[in-house]
Amino acid sequence: MTSAFPGSGEGGPASSQGTERSLAALIGPVQERMAHLDARALMAWEPATTFDALRAAGDPPPLLQAGPTPARGDGPIAIWGRRLRAAECSPVELAERVLREIEADNAATHVFITIDREGALAAARAAAAELRRGYDRGPLHGIPVAIKDIVETAGLATTGGSRLRARHVPVRDAFVVARLRQAGAVIVGKANTHEFAAGGTGENPHYGTARNPWDGGRVPGGSSSGSAVAVATGLVAGALGTDTGGSVRIPAHCCGIVALKPTYGRVSRAGVFPLAWSLDHVGPMTATVGDAAALLGAIAGQDPEDATTSPLPVPDFGARLGEGPSLRGTRIGIPEGWLDAAVQPGVKAAFERALRALQSLGAELHACTLPPPGELAPVNRAIAFAEGTAYHWADLNERGELYGPDVRARKEAGRLVSGVQYLQAQRLRAQLCRQVGALLRERADVIATPTLPIVAPRLGEGGDVIRFTAWVNLLGLPAVSVPCGLADGLPVGLQLIGRAFREGPLLRVAAAYEQARGPFPAPGAA
Repeated sequence: MTSAFPGSGEGGPASSQGTERSLAALIGPVQERMAHLDARALMAWEPATTFDALRAAGDPPPLLQAGPTPARGDGPIAIWGRRLRAAECSPVELAERVLREIEADNAATHVFITIDREGALAAARAAAAELRRGYDRGPLHGIPVAIKDIVETAGLATTGGSRLRARHVPVRDAFVVARLRQAGAVIVGKANTHEFAAGGTGENPHYGTARNPWDGGRVPGGSSSGSAVAVATGLVAGALGTDTGGSVRIPAHCCGIVALKPTYGRVSRAGVFPLAWSLDHVGPMTATVGDAAALLGAIAGQDPEDATTSPLPVPDFGARLGEGPSLRGTRIGIPEGWLDAAVQPGVKAAFERALRALQSLGAELHACTLPPPGELAPVNRAIAFAEGTAYHWADLNERGELYGPDVRARKEAGRLVSGVQYLQAQRLRAQLCRQVGALLRERADVIATPTLPIVAPRLGEGGDVIRFTAWVNLLGLPAVSVPCGLADGLPVGLQLIGRAFREGPLLRVAAAYEQARGPFPAPGAA
C-alpha cells in the first residue's frame, strides 16, 4: 500500500488505515475550503504573511497611558499578595505549601512535567528578604506561578511535552519568563501540555494527561492543559499558556478559569517553541479577570528579539476594573447563525444567560454578520499546518517515530498544504481582518460567543473544540474566556473579543460580567 505520508522515509509511521483516516480528517476540511474559495474576489488582497494586528484591522493606534498593573479584586494573586505584604505568611511558607500540594498528587494528576523545588524556594527566599527590606517588585512578588512547558526556562528542562525534547535544558529564559522573574514571581515548575502545543484536548501520550478537576474522564482542554488545571485546583495563583487556535481559552472553558489571548504583538514569543509563527500568542491563565490583568502587565512589552512585538506603551490593564459593573452604551456583537446544531443545548443556555446578564448591566446586543465558523477554522489550520510542519521539518524526517500519533498526523498534514493554498489562506485572513476590524469600529465594541460549542469531551473522543476560537488567532485580536455557568455539571466559558491593543476595555467588560455573575464554584463544589 502506498504511504499517505509523502517523503516520510525511514522511521515513518506504519501506513495503517487508522492513520490514513486521521490524516484525511485533518486535511480534508482544509482542502475543501481552499477548493471552494472565490479566488477572483481575493485578487485585491495581499497575503497577511507579515502580520500586524492594527494594520490588518485598519485600526488607528490606541491612545494608551503607560503604567504598571496592580492586582485588583479577590483573586489569588491579589489575596496572596495582600497576605504577604501584611506579613501574615512569608513567600517561603507559601512556596513550601504549594510544593507539598503539587508533589503529593502529581504522579496521579500529571499537572506538572517538571517541578522546580530548589529554584522555587530560592526565589521565595529572595522575595521574602526583599519584602522585609521594604522593596516591593509589584503584584507578583512572592507569588507562585506555573509555566507551560513549551516556554524556555534557563537551567530547567523544557520538553515541549515531547520525547524529542526530553533532555532539553535551555541556557536562557524566554522573554516572558525573564519578565516574571524581574517581577519577583516564584516559578514552581513546568506545566503539562499537548505535545508541542499541537492539539486542543491536552492529551499527552508521553507524560500523561493532566486530570480535569471537574471530571477525571474528560479532557482538560489544550494545549495549555497543565496550566489550566494548576490554576483551577489552586496549586498556583496564575500560569502562562500559549494560544495558536484557542490553547489558553479552550482549557479555561474546560476547567472553569479565566484566560486571555492578548493582541498579537503585545507579548513576546521569543524563547517559546513555535507552533505557527503568525498565529502564536502567549497569555495569562488565572482564577479572575483582575489577576489576568496583573499577570499580563508583567509580561507585556516590546522585545528586540521578537520583531512582531509592538512599540506601543504598556498601560495599566486593570485601570477600569473597579469602576463598577455598569456597561451602559457598550455594544456587543452576536454573530448570526453561530448558535446552530453544533452547539450543545447546555452550552447555548449558559451563553444566553450570560448575554442576559450583560444586557442587564446596560450593554446593547446587536446581531452581526460573519462567515460561518465552519469556514473559518480550516483557514487557521491551513496556516498552522504549513508553518508547524516547516518548523518540525528536520525532526519529522529524521525522528518522526518519536512524535505521538495525533501530533505526527498534524505535522504530516502540513506536507499536503501547497504554497498556493497557504498564500490563499493568508489572503482570506487579510480579508477577514478588515471585515471584523470594520465591525468592531462601526457596530460593536466587543464580539461575544461561547468559548466552545461543547463541554469538555471525554478522553479519547475528541470534538470540535476550535470552532469558536481558531478564527480569532487569524485576526490577532485580544480574546478572553470567562466562566459563565455549568452544563451537565461541567464549566462553560463566555468568549469576549475586542479591538487590537484594547485589552483594558475588553477586560473591563469581562470583569463587569464576572462581578454580576458572582463567585464561580470550585471543582467538586457545584
